[in-house]
Amino acid sequence: MSQKEKAKTGIEPTRRENFQEWYQGAVHAGELAEHAPVRGCMVIKPWGYALWENIQKILDARFKATGHQNAYFPLLIPLSFLEKEAKHVEGFATECAVVTHHRLEKGKKGELVPAGPLEEPLIVRPTSEMMIGSLFSKWIQSYRDLPILLNQWANVVRWEMRPRLFLRTAEFLWQEGHTAHASEKEALEETLRMLDLYVDFVQNTLAIPVISGEKTERERFPGAVATYTLEAMMGDGKALQCGTSHFLGQNFSKAQEIQFRDPLGNVQHAWTTSWGLTTRLIGALVMVHGDDDGLRLPPKIASAHVVLLPIIHKEESRAEVLSFCHKLAQGLNAMRYREGPLIAIVDERDVRGGEKTWSWIKKGIPIRIEIGPRDMEGDRFPIYRRDLPHREAKVFSRAEILSHIHEELDGIQANLFQQAVAFREAHIKKIKTSEEFVAFFKAEEKGFVVAPWAEDSQLEEKIKEDFGSTIRCLLTEEEKKCIFTGRPSRKRAVFAKAY
Repeated sequence: MSQKEKAKTGIEPTRRENFQEWYQGAVHAGELAEHAPVRGCMVIKPWGYALWENIQKILDARFKATGHQNAYFPLLIPLSFLEKEAKHVEGFATECAVVTHHRLEKGKKGELVPAGPLEEPLIVRPTSEMMIGSLFSKWIQSYRDLPILLNQWANVVRWEMRPRLFLRTAEFLWQEGHTAHASEKEALEETLRMLDLYVDFVQNTLAIPVISGEKTERERFPGAVATYTLEAMMGDGKALQCGTSHFLGQNFSKAQEIQFRDPLGNVQHAWTTSWGLTTRLIGALVMVHGDDDGLRLPPKIASAHVVLLPIIHKEESRAEVLSFCHKLAQGLNAMRYREGPLIAIVDERDVRGGEKTWSWIKKGIPIRIEIGPRDMEGDRFPIYRRDLPHREAKVFSRAEILSHIHEELDGIQANLFQQAVAFREAHIKKIKTSEEFVAFFKAEEKGFVVAPWAEDSQLEEKIKEDFGSTIRCLLTEEEKKCIFTGRPSRKRAVFAKAY
């Protein structure tokens, strides 16, 4: 590609040239986030944080509609809490950040040094099962205290050696639901109910198609009886886990003595669940919907829906053009779009028109409207949709803008989802033999492989070592023979390289 051709795209390199560098470029150009002075951490900028606020707002309403309440628990967890559940502490041990001192003093050279060792080390929250379980054991005494349905919006720390904005950072934001129930049936129903809620949100709000299913024992959440996941295909064919829901059985309640008396007076251990998703969903939005010009935001989650760009060539027309833009924005802002207000912005920045336009293209705003004196005189305004080529415009009158805006936004939402589905379906390969499997990954083909699978942890580990591929989730089907062992199986495995 010549330098002249490269200049036609907003982000360099393009996705095809180097997807990983394109991703970092798109995040920066879209003003979503940047690396923090603390290694492995990120600063989420206003345009990116507004996306997280929208995710919070929509999900929070849905959690509360299903009976969940918000609470908050400590960031610091005593080491002894984690040690109560062996599989849990083993699963998180290498990712934990540990606080060992509580005071700083000046050293011999005037430098600050830790001076007050703690009696017991404290773990910076990697997840909250053990902390919340300790409180459940106090709050739950009788079957009348159940169920408890809680959610926490918080930050967590998992030490990350190879950080990547939104996808893997030492500190990230998330929500984590924690519930306790009187019966196994009720807890399992809760686990699957929240999985379905996640699937609906990611597909219908974020416009990201997902495959949901159960994790293998090897990929299961530490200490869980079963883990369910929703997996999405990114623009380079790799998988990204977009959320998980865990059926914890009685493992954590036995470790922390979460007990209650049933209606007959017998002492029982509660059945618990946990479920969560994180700011990595913003990374998924970039990698699924982004193009070589930057972000493309689905309107249902976008930080803003419409930007009005005043075109002012002569100073004497400035007041009239800006007045028109603000009145149109006022009319748009008086509307609602789906689960929130419709948001329109007037960009009055004193920068060149081309620079201004490209900044909004890169930020992925769904619709931009250019407004100048000639457009006002003819009552004909060019409308640019971000899901279409950036020079392709529809022309609407002012009245048509107000009457058609919802239709256009819904069209963008549907088109982005359909494009993502088409990409995924074009890159899913159903195979019947181990030879096909080996050929697929040796050729480094893009996408997912689906194949009959009889669970085998040792073989699963070898596949990961040999091909860098993991089982993203298991799906049920009619009985067939595993492509590797020949054993009968009623499950299909979705294999992919993943983030």
